[in-house]
Amino acid sequence: MPQSRDRRAKHPQITATAAALRAAGFTVGLDIDDDYRPTARVEADKIARQAERVDALGAKADRKAGTAEAAWAADAAAHAALPEGGEPIKVGHHSEKRHRRAVEKSWNALGKAVGAEREAAAARGRADAAAETTDRRYAPVTVARRIEKLTAELRRFERDRDGHTRTLYTNTQTGQKYVETHEAATGDYRERVLAEIEHTADEIAYWQGVRAAQIAAGTATAYSREVITKGDLVRYVGHFHQVLKVNAKSVTIGSIVGGSWTDRVPYSEIRGLRDADGKVVRIVDGARVIEPETSTETDAA
Repeated sequence: MPQSRDRRAKHPQITATAAALRAAGFTVGLDIDDDYRPTARVEADKIARQAERVDALGAKADRKAGTAEAAWAADAAAHAALPEGGEPIKVGHHSEKRHRRAVEKSWNALGKAVGAEREAAAARGRADAAAETTDRRYAPVTVARRIEKLTAELRRFERDRDGHTRTLYTNTQTGQKYVETHEAATGDYRERVLAEIEHTADEIAYWQGVRAAQIAAGTATAYSREVITKGDLVRYVGHFHQVLKVNAKSVTIGSIVGGSWTDRVPYSEIRGLRDADGKVVRIVDGARVIEPETSTETDAA
């Protein structure tokens, strides 16, 4: 089944397929393994498969480039076979048919060369894009966003495991709250939830390790409410903006030059930090360090 690797088995599709095969006279047995592999092993396999794909696409791009070169050579040869100086076709002359065939051959060769060149360019583009896939997957901002998403998923699974309530709305006149209650998971569903909790926790641990290594290497910066204060300047989408408020997961920013607009920026989206006086702020061992003079260097990505 497409998109089934390292995911929960699609039981409805599997049982429906088995039923259809049995109805057609086949004997069908089901052996389903729903255990998750360790995230580290899954990621290692993904990187290896992507490397193989990059090699295959690169080889294909080289073949297409060779085909394009041959097509252009054929076009040059066909063009050289035409009468010199752009001599027009002599209608009724014994050379008319030969001349027309030469023109048609040259035109067809040019069309094949252009098509081959486009195919070669497309193949090279796919190969180049594939070569960057793993780098983009492990980009610091992507890793930070993935950790946030997985953490939210883990909380959802934990709520399903333990049960939870939520207020749908409150009657403004009486103050009565209308609450929706979800009981704790039981039976087979609880077992699936527990498996998802274990799997998601393993994913979080893996990506947190990647994030920690990136911070240690200086390719990522751990911004948080502990190192950013009101009045600081944070770089977001290529520009610096003043911090109006420091929140648990984000900062509220506003325009430096004035204006009434505000926005909330997650810490993972911040690309640089300066204090209110414009001095560069570095994060060293989780602590805020202000450089003595304003730096002209580009803030860390």
